[in-house]
Amino acid sequence: MGPVLIGLLIVAGIIVVLGMFLAGTYNGLVVLRQKFQNSFAQIDVQLKRRHDLIPNLLECVKGYMAHEKNTLEAVIKARNTALAANQAATRNPGDPEAMKKLGEAEGQLNGALSRLLMVAEAYPDLKANQNMMQFQGELTDTENRISLSRQTYNDSVTAYNTQRETFPTVLLASILGFLPASLFEISAGEREAPTVSFS
Repeated sequence: MGPVLIGLLIVAGIIVVLGMFLAGTYNGLVVLRQKFQNSFAQIDVQLKRRHDLIPNLLECVKGYMAHEKNTLEAVIKARNTALAANQAATRNPGDPEAMKKLGEAEGQLNGALSRLLMVAEAYPDLKANQNMMQFQGELTDTENRISLSRQTYNDSVTAYNTQRETFPTVLLASILGFLPASLFEISAGEREAPTVSFS
């Protein structure tokens, strides 16, 4: 074997090793990106459930709270804003701007729902209404599901971002089109799930 052939074998070996490293890095990032996108899909399901419950809840309280028009309109407006933000985030889960807007919109919706449910406590007939109790229970259950889904999503995003920022992957991630993903955080001050006691 001549020195030229040995040199070619060494170069070919290096190319194969680099190709395997590149393929492994790319595939690993794809898997992690798919995991956080799937985790966001679970949040999306729960947010849609929550958004679908709100019109029924409003129908239930509307007859009792006719003079609380501002409170009812605030919930409707917050729901519509949250729906739009959720649609934008669904198109590109992990996008920093979309996730920020979704967190803010859901925080505003939480606040509006909390105010609605606090006002509803002042109406004894409404507190005793079976439909209202059922909607409140379903809303609480949905809030818990959203919280768990959000935790799973944030864990997946953290794993993706950690892999993306680890050496030597960090050298290739942006070149291969793997941008950082953002966590789903509810805006400060409105992190509490709406709760009310109808006892």
